[in-house]
Amino acid sequence: MLRNTWLALLGILLALTLGMAACGEDEPEQMSVRLALDWFPNANHAGLYTALEEGYFEDVNLEVDVYTPSDPSSILQIVAAGGDTDFGINYQPDLLLARSQGVPVVSVAALVQHPLNSVQTLKASGITRPSDLAGKAVGYPGIPINEPLLETMLKFDGVSGGLEEVELVNVGFGLSDALISEQVDACIGCYFSYESIKMENEGFPVEILRMEQWGVPDFYELVVVTNEDTLDERPEVVHRFVKALIRGYEEAANDPDAAVDNLLALGGEDVDEAIDRPGAELLAPLWKEGDTPVGWQTSEKWTGFAQWMYDNGIVDEPLDASAAFTNEFVE
Repeated sequence: MLRNTWLALLGILLALTLGMAACGEDEPEQMSVRLALDWFPNANHAGLYTALEEGYFEDVNLEVDVYTPSDPSSILQIVAAGGDTDFGINYQPDLLLARSQGVPVVSVAALVQHPLNSVQTLKASGITRPSDLAGKAVGYPGIPINEPLLETMLKFDGVSGGLEEVELVNVGFGLSDALISEQVDACIGCYFSYESIKMENEGFPVEILRMEQWGVPDFYELVVVTNEDTLDERPEVVHRFVKALIRGYEEAANDPDAAVDNLLALGGEDVDEAIDRPGAELLAPLWKEGDTPVGWQTSEKWTGFAQWMYDNGIVDEPLDASAAFTNEFVE
């Protein structure tokens, strides 16, 4: 009887030992990765900071260093170079343009399902549609893609001359100030999750003309990018990173207020609660839309916008949009 008891105990100990060894074999290697932000921390990044604050990256044995480059427009080149920056947050149009120039970057998740870039006017101006802009001054940040975006909206609404019938004014990134001071009658390049809130907080309610409602093909505003070598050589790292990040955005979509608390806790002095708290409320349905999984991307949005870029002379040759993104890491 005693012998049988000892044998049973030995069996249990052996099973536990083997189980622990198996767990050790399955434990992913502890690694550090670096993520470049598209801009200073704001409501768009609330899901990221939720993942950081709640330890979701730690759960997959990743230590994530987040930073904003001195020149955010260089993010795709930085990520493509394969140096110390493994991932970046950027924009679908910029990624397609970069790929047309041979930059080997790929989107592994879509964070915002629709454009945030928009045309905005002061409600007091009475300008409520693109055709109202004929003969008016439109401020933009000097980023070239805003020009064909605006032209598409104008022509869609019957302004046959397109950009020839408006005055484009490069106001840099002082878009809201230029509009409030009536230096311009409208702005493009202004986000309805940021500039519109900023202006309304200052007592200047705005009209928002969303691009995809005025002839521009729908596209993903923010995407998570990495380079092709990382996809080929370290897919398990990409999977772990995307899994933790999406978990953060799922939680942020369900509770944007708590997500802003996380942003405030970790995002530093650039976070403006008066803008970012209502901004997160606007963004929540764009992080998770209906039954679409957070991060999911469709070929329709990628091919549709790539075709628009070619039709408008933004790229010289048709793009293989299917190579620009993957859903492999979105569960």
